[in-house]
Amino acid sequence: MSIRPSVQRFIEYLRIKTVQPTPDYSTCTKFLRRQAQELGLDFNVKEYVAGKPVVILSWPGTSPSLPSIILNSHTDVVPVFEEFWDYPPFDATRVATDAQGTDFKIYARGSQDMKIVGHGYLEAIRRLKVEEKQQMLRTIHAVFVPDEEIGGHDGMKLFVESKEFAALNAGFALDEGMANPDKPLRVFYGERAPCWVKFIARGNTGHGSQFIEGTAAEKLVPIIDHLMQFRQTQLQIYKTPHDDGSQRTLGEVTTANLTLLNSGVQHNVVPENATAGFDIRMTPAVDYTEFKRDLEALAEKHGAETEFVQFWDDNSTTATDTSNPFWPAFEQAVTAQGFDIFKEIFPAATDSRYLRRAGVPALGVTPLCQAPILLHDHNEFVKESEFLAAIDFYAGVIAAVANVH
Repeated sequence: MSIRPSVQRFIEYLRIKTVQPTPDYSTCTKFLRRQAQELGLDFNVKEYVAGKPVVILSWPGTSPSLPSIILNSHTDVVPVFEEFWDYPPFDATRVATDAQGTDFKIYARGSQDMKIVGHGYLEAIRRLKVEEKQQMLRTIHAVFVPDEEIGGHDGMKLFVESKEFAALNAGFALDEGMANPDKPLRVFYGERAPCWVKFIARGNTGHGSQFIEGTAAEKLVPIIDHLMQFRQTQLQIYKTPHDDGSQRTLGEVTTANLTLLNSGVQHNVVPENATAGFDIRMTPAVDYTEFKRDLEALAEKHGAETEFVQFWDDNSTTATDTSNPFWPAFEQAVTAQGFDIFKEIFPAATDSRYLRRAGVPALGVTPLCQAPILLHDHNEFVKESEFLAAIDFYAGVIAAVANVH
C-alpha cells in the first residue's frame, strides 16, 4: 500500500536523530528549509548558542501589523534504551494494526513528544496555503526550537529575550500538550514550575563507633522529614476528589520527591557532609517567591545550606475566557471538530513558560485522545490515523486563531 506524501514527510522528520545529548540539528534545519521552500514560507535561522538553531518559518498575513500567531515546537528528543524497543527508535517503522492494513503504528522516538505537533503544523499550513490557497489575517510563525528536553535555556529562553522575538509581535501561541487515554482533549493553560533544590549540611566527623553530636546527618534528617510530610499532605489533597466528585489533576498540587541523597566514604567514618536533592514541582496557585523563602528558612533552622539548581519564579497562566480574544476562536474550532475540552495545568515544564513570562498567552495541546501517554517511554508511537487527524485539527485551529480580528 502506498504511503501518503504527508506521512512520508512525517517519517522523514522522525528519522532525523535529534536525540540528546548530541542532536543532529544540522540535518533537521535542512529538512525545515526544504519544507519552507515547498510551502513558500519565509525562512530564518538564529543561533543564540552555537550549534543550537532556532528556526522560524513565516507566513505573512494580510494585516501584518496585527500581533502574530506562534506555532511552537521543539526539535530535540530524549535518549533511548534501544534494547527495550521492539523496532529501531529512529527508523520510524510502520506496523499494521490489523491484517487489512487499515491503519499503522509509527514507532519512533519523538513521535508523540513532539514531532507530531511540529510537523502537524507544517502539513496544516500546506493544506491551508498551498492546496486551498487561503490567506490568513495574522502572520503565522512556525517556530522550531532546540534543547527543550534539557530545559530550553539555550533555545526558547534566549529567543524570547531577543530582538528577533520582539520583531515577531507575538499575540498568541500554541505549544505541546500531552496525550489523553480518555476521550477529552487536554488543553494546558499553565504549568507547574520546577524547583530543584539541594540541601547541604556539614557537621562533626569521627569514628563510627562514637556518639558524635552535631553531625551532617542530624542536620539533614529533619529537613527531609519536613518535606516528606509536606509531600504526604499534598498527596492526600490530590487523592481527595472535588466537591462534584471529579478527580484532581497533578497540576492542582505541588509534588516533592527526594531524588538525590549523597554522604559518606565508608561505614566506620561519620561523614563531614551530606546532601539531599529534591525535585519539587509547584502548582501556579503557590506564591513561588514565598515558597523559596520557606525552603531557605527550613535549611537555616537546621544549620544547612540551600542550592537551587533550577527555580522558576513566574506563575503566569493563560486566560481561558473571553478576556483572551483568542480563546473563543480556539474553543469554537476545537468543539466544531467534535472534541470535548478538559482544561488543566501541565504537570511538568515546557517552553510555554518562557512565552507566558514574556506576556504571550500560550496553550499547550497535542491532539491525541484515547491514546496512551508514551512521551519519554520505550516503544513510543503514534498511529498514522492520529497524525492525519492532527493535520485536520491544526488546519481548523490555525485558521480560527489567525483570523481573529
